[in-house]
Amino acid sequence: MDIDITPNDSGLPGIAALRTIVGAVMTIGLILSVLALIAAAVVWGFGANSSNPHLASRGKLGVLVSCGAAILTGAAVTLITFFWNVGQTV
Repeated sequence: MDIDITPNDSGLPGIAALRTIVGAVMTIGLILSVLALIAAAVVWGFGANSSNPHLASRGKLGVLVSCGAAILTGAAVTLITFFWNVGQTV
């Protein structure tokens, strides 16, 4: 027996609105990543200029985390599509 079920984008009301909301959340996530990058860079610079290695290392970590968040936000659709396709081959 072969069962073939695919996503139905017209099966429920409000799917178009949900796509708009998800797109807006992704935009907010990217904006917050940029804001976090700026704040972390300021902390990193302040720590480096004030000879405070703990503050400088926290700023470096913040820069890496904000860049990672932007990468994950931008790649979210591609990652979900990839794992959907992997799940379909199981």
